[in-house]
Amino acid sequence: MLKKIGFVIFFLGIFSTNYAQLSSLKVTPNQRYLSTTDGKPFFWLGDTGWLLFTKLTREEAVQYLEDRRQKGFNVIQVMGLHTLNAVNLYGDSALVNHNIARPLTTTGNRPEVAQEYDFWDHIDYVIDQAAARGIYIAFVPMWGGNVKNKAVTPERAKVYATFLAKRFLTKSNIIWLNGGDIKGSEGLAVWQIFGKTIRQIDTKHLMTYHPRGRTSSSEWFHQQTWLDFNMVQSGHRTYAQDTSKNEQWHYGEDNWRYIQADYQRTPTKPVIDGEPSYEGIPHGLHDETQPRWTADEVRRYGYWSVFAGAFGYTYGQNAVMQMHRQKGEETSFGPLEFWHEGMKAQGSFQMQYLKNLLLSKPFFERKPAQFLIQDQGKKYDYLLATAGKKYAFVYTYTGRTFSIKMSHLTGNQAKVSWYNPRNGTYTLIGTFPTKGVQTFDPPAETKAGNDWVLVLENQ
Repeated sequence: MLKKIGFVIFFLGIFSTNYAQLSSLKVTPNQRYLSTTDGKPFFWLGDTGWLLFTKLTREEAVQYLEDRRQKGFNVIQVMGLHTLNAVNLYGDSALVNHNIARPLTTTGNRPEVAQEYDFWDHIDYVIDQAAARGIYIAFVPMWGGNVKNKAVTPERAKVYATFLAKRFLTKSNIIWLNGGDIKGSEGLAVWQIFGKTIRQIDTKHLMTYHPRGRTSSSEWFHQQTWLDFNMVQSGHRTYAQDTSKNEQWHYGEDNWRYIQADYQRTPTKPVIDGEPSYEGIPHGLHDETQPRWTADEVRRYGYWSVFAGAFGYTYGQNAVMQMHRQKGEETSFGPLEFWHEGMKAQGSFQMQYLKNLLLSKPFFERKPAQFLIQDQGKKYDYLLATAGKKYAFVYTYTGRTFSIKMSHLTGNQAKVSWYNPRNGTYTLIGTFPTKGVQTFDPPAETKAGNDWVLVLENQ
C-alpha cells in the first residue's frame, strides 16, 4: 500500500504543476456574486461529497476529484466530522476519546512513514489534490446531529474551531460551511462560536451556514458579519410531500422561491441552493419504494435557482454523496449503486452546461428578469428569466409554448436561439424585432424534462 501511495503522490506531483495556485474568493461589490481576488467571475458548480475524507483512499479520492474536474465542478462540499468517533479508511481516528477539543494529530506529514500519517494529514492531502485541479473544498467542520444530541459544548467547539482555522489558514481553496443539516436554533451558541472563532482567525476564506432541509441560513444568521453568503437547502420533497404546516417556508419543489426570498433581504448577500434533491435519491428521502429524482429534475433545480438570482448551484448524487463503496455497509436512503458508478449519473455530466451558459455572457450584471415573461405558469410550467444589459435567458422545464415581452429588451433586434441543457448546444431560431410580444415554441413535445433555455442577444 505504501508503495502505491508513493507512486500516486509522485504522479500527482507532476500532474499538479499544470494548475496555477487557486485564488481566494470574495463577494463582488454588488453583493450578488463571487469572484476571484483578481476580479474574474466565479460560478460555484458544487458537488456533495460529504464523506470524501473518511470513505475513500487517497487513490480513490484523486479518482473522484479528477472525474469532477473533467465535468466542470469547482466546489466539493465535504464533512470534516460526520460523528465524533470518525475514523478514515486507513483506521486513523479524528479525535482522542471522541472529544472534539482534542483532535488526534501526529508530528510531521510524511505519508511514506505510517506512524506519522494521521486523519488530518489525509484531509490535507485531499484538499491539496483538489486545489491542484482547480477545486475548492466547502468544509463542514461537524455534522449538526453531534450538536443536537448535546455531544458538543460551546467550550469544546471553540477549541475545535480554533484548531481548524489555524490548520487550514494557508490553504487557498477552503470555503467554510458552518452548521451541518440542522436548524440554526438547535445549538445556536455552538454555531455562533464556530462562525465568530473561525472568522477572528481567518479573514481570508468565505463562510456560510449549511441549514436543514427547506430552510436557509438567513433565518438565523443573515445579520452576522461572519456570514458572507446565504445557503439554502431546498430539500428532497415533492409538492405533495411538503405538507408541514409548521415550516416557515412551504415551497415544495419551487426552490426558486427560497432564492427569491433571500435575494430580497437586506443587507444584500449572495445566495445559493447548496442542497436540492439529489439524483437517484427517493422522493422525500426515507421511503425507498418512492420514485427516484432524475437528471432532468436536478437540471430544473439548477436553472430555476440560478435564474432566480443564485450565484451558482450544488449538485448531488445519492451514492456519491455518501461514498457507498461495498455491499453490507450501513447506508442512508437506499443507494442503488456504488460511488464510482454513481459518478457516471447523467445529471453529473449536464451540470457543466449551466455553468458554461452563465459564463458565456457578462456575469456580474445579470439579474432576475421575470418582467420579460408574459405567462409565467405554475409548478412545472413555471418559467424563470434572467438578463444582463445585452442578453436574456428564459428557462422552461416542460418545453411549453410561451410569450416574451420583446419591448423590454434593448436595441432594435435580438438574435434568438434555443440552448439545450442536456448537451450544451445552440439552435438558431432567427432575428426578431424588440417590440411587442413574441411567442416561442420549443422543440419536441410538451412534457416534464423537455427543458430548454431561450437565449436572446441584442444585435
